[in-house]
Amino acid sequence: MNVIDILKERNFLAQCTDEEGLRALFGNERVTFYAGFDPTADSLHAGHLIALMAMSHIQRAGHRPICLVGGGTGTVGDPSGRSDMRKVLTDETLHHNCECFKKQISRFIDFSDDQAVMVDNGDWLRKLNYIGLLRDVGAHFTVNRMLSAESYKQRWEKGLTFLEFNYMIMQAYDFLELNKRYGCRLQVGGDDQWSNIIAGVELCRRKNNTTVFGLTNTLLTKSDGTKMGKTAGGALWLDAEKTSPYDFYQYWRNIDDADIKNCLSLLTYLPMDEVHRLSSAEGSAINQSKEILAYEVTKIVHGEAAAHQAQDTARTLFGGGLANEIPQIHVVLGEKIVDVLVRGGVFSSKGEARRLIQQGGITLNDVRISDEHYILGVSDFSEGKALVKKGKKKHYQIVY
Repeated sequence: MNVIDILKERNFLAQCTDEEGLRALFGNERVTFYAGFDPTADSLHAGHLIALMAMSHIQRAGHRPICLVGGGTGTVGDPSGRSDMRKVLTDETLHHNCECFKKQISRFIDFSDDQAVMVDNGDWLRKLNYIGLLRDVGAHFTVNRMLSAESYKQRWEKGLTFLEFNYMIMQAYDFLELNKRYGCRLQVGGDDQWSNIIAGVELCRRKNNTTVFGLTNTLLTKSDGTKMGKTAGGALWLDAEKTSPYDFYQYWRNIDDADIKNCLSLLTYLPMDEVHRLSSAEGSAINQSKEILAYEVTKIVHGEAAAHQAQDTARTLFGGGLANEIPQIHVVLGEKIVDVLVRGGVFSSKGEARRLIQQGGITLNDVRISDEHYILGVSDFSEGKALVKKGKKKHYQIVY
């Protein structure tokens, strides 16, 4: 099956500069393609999952991805989808964030035996001569065309800085450079990147008379059109230290019934026959489909062991059986965990509780508690429940 058909079947494909031309290219050769990730934080989040999974499917079909981290474009910040200017990051922060991204991307993309490439656009963008760039690249962009881009139009009323105005040119230059260095023929990105991707396609044509392609993916949204991946505590991060595997699992376990098919299609590798079967379940059976979705997505992002642990914890808390047998401790939000554990009889004294916490022997929802002064907040609970483990075998359910 042509990879275009795979992307369509799984609902990835939003727009393409030349679908038939790209289909023919995929059918005739191994295509080098790229997607970019600006290091605006020290972790990727749920919104990046679509691009990562699309890249993974294309690679599995036999093509070669370039994963670009924006050590150069990150100094400017993409104005797309923003009502204000992004915070300007230091070079040290950008470098740290890029390194974090590289580790997370490696969970989706196989870099062994030169099957994929990781690059940082700071390697070429930071070396550009300003006057040279204006003459060599700027001459191929018209201001009126740039201002027609949706990302710029949204900012026009509130003010668009000249710094941000250059972002489209920088991203277009990336495509030109990757085409020269690696023979890159395709850029993949979210549908909010359409204007920037077209700019790169046109720059390659005007500068080098080279035919390249652009393809955008659907954005991760709920059935009502709102963005998916936001929690009460903020973004749903792919870093286990920022969003625990348990909380990550629970997010997907609790999605609306109407979103199951789309999430199974976009965020798992399950065959589409299985996706259709699971998403057509009715009544209580739909909960099993949600469990499978949550397990599969968590396994991809955090690994099989973490997915199993998150699933076991959720079943203990919400599945009856063992949940009815383990001791319950009722708490008030804002209590210190040490006080709760002593009051609930888990420890005979606060000193004993503090010692085991310091030794790493207490977990809350499978996340190790290292702070003896930790205060319980609403984000620690799902449906008013949380699971504390003392060592490996003693379980306690805390409820508010």
